[in-house]
Amino acid sequence: MSATRQIPAAEPADAAEATDLRAQTARRTPTDSQAPAGTLSPSGAQAHTSPSGPIARAQLPLPPLLRLPRTVQQLRFGMRQASFLLAAQRQLGDVFRISGVLSDDWIAVTSNPQHVRALFTASPALVPSLTGESPLRPIVGPSSVLTLLGERHMRQRRLLLPPFHGEAVQRYVQMIERAAQREIDVWPVGEPFALAPRMQAITLEVIMAGVFGVEGLPPKGTLERRLRDEIRRIVDFSTKPLALIAEIVLLRRARRGRVLSGVIGELDRMLYALITERRQSERRSDILSMLLDAVDEDGRAMSSEELRDELITLVLAGHETTANSLAWAFERLLRHGDAYDRLRELVRAQHAPQEAADYIEACIQESMRTRPVVPSIGRRVTVPWRLGAFDVPSGAAIMISILLLHHREDVYPQPFAFSPERFLGVKPGTCTWIPFGGGVRRCLGATLALAEQRAVMRAVAARTDMVAPDPQPERMRHRNVTMVPGHGALVKIVRRLPER
Repeated sequence: MSATRQIPAAEPADAAEATDLRAQTARRTPTDSQAPAGTLSPSGAQAHTSPSGPIARAQLPLPPLLRLPRTVQQLRFGMRQASFLLAAQRQLGDVFRISGVLSDDWIAVTSNPQHVRALFTASPALVPSLTGESPLRPIVGPSSVLTLLGERHMRQRRLLLPPFHGEAVQRYVQMIERAAQREIDVWPVGEPFALAPRMQAITLEVIMAGVFGVEGLPPKGTLERRLRDEIRRIVDFSTKPLALIAEIVLLRRARRGRVLSGVIGELDRMLYALITERRQSERRSDILSMLLDAVDEDGRAMSSEELRDELITLVLAGHETTANSLAWAFERLLRHGDAYDRLRELVRAQHAPQEAADYIEACIQESMRTRPVVPSIGRRVTVPWRLGAFDVPSGAAIMISILLLHHREDVYPQPFAFSPERFLGVKPGTCTWIPFGGGVRRCLGATLALAEQRAVMRAVAARTDMVAPDPQPERMRHRNVTMVPGHGALVKIVRRLPER
């Protein structure tokens, strides 16, 4: 990105955001791993000078450690991750250590693009993912592409790739558009409502249609209908305060406890019943059918346990993250009137479809930059590893903070301003825009998620005029491993237009 590109300053309405974000980085101490503002671009054209990667032996000090009690750090990380990490970065510099997030004594945190590049491009044997240790592992299971490591992960990834190829995803676009139109038709006019649950209704319908081949509301009494209702019940449970306690407990466990088994057990029974039923029936064009027929290079198909773990990953992890990305997009747009007005004008104009498509893409990219639903990803190095002026020993955990990376002024000038224009004509960098992760662990569903966001954003912008009941930005609330709008992205529709 050119350093001369004009980015509007953050609006006064962003006072709460400034308290959590900008104000805490105003006095950030420079380190040897920071470059002058404007020397990096989202395309990653100019590399950082900080060395990163495996080293023969430890030669440099450990990153500085945040001196707060473990329990305090654990609670702050779980409830206010953005402000917690930004404050730690302001105090300690670009690379630092925190405690209480995992069972480890500490975890190193970095947002340096060169460090990110080294971790993304290294052999997976040197930097295995931390997702196998996440609170999701007892839920999605040991055979999920999310939690598998090494060759088993690559095998599963190859089996899952065809249903999420770009051409395959394009077949779902019209179905996504129909789901969006049906949902918009029932949104209330003139009264506030939370957008996130309504977006979840759309993305759940898309998942049910794409994965199980059932478009619209499944008939009562069918296994698919009961499955849909059970998924909604579990997603609703994840919003309760008890879910945060469960997450902290799950950080210490590799297996489910009795409570979690009770929450997820009925969904398991339904999924196994559906897999058995589909094995014995004629194949459809949905993702489950494709996975049932998929075989690896040795001619082996997925077991029922592997299919169960992949299906629950797609259903629970896939639809909720996309829904909250859409909720955040409109939460941001409604507080930045110029961007929202331009989006609606271009979408409704019809004379410049490419310009509208480009602006929709830029809005998605900017909202996912400022509000990444998954705010951090992790690796555990199996050899000593250098992070700029510091070393971490073999076996240490390293967190890449997507939030901190996306708010670096040397990558994104005026990083706390919301400006889709910064992405017009600019391709996001693979190591500086990473809401889907990167390397061999990049989210397999990224293509589908972006297709959903494009279709839904276009439909909502074309048919609704909305306002935010409260002009103040919604705080970032952390739920499981995701970051969601504090009030579910409250909106009010002042006018709904008929479908064109």
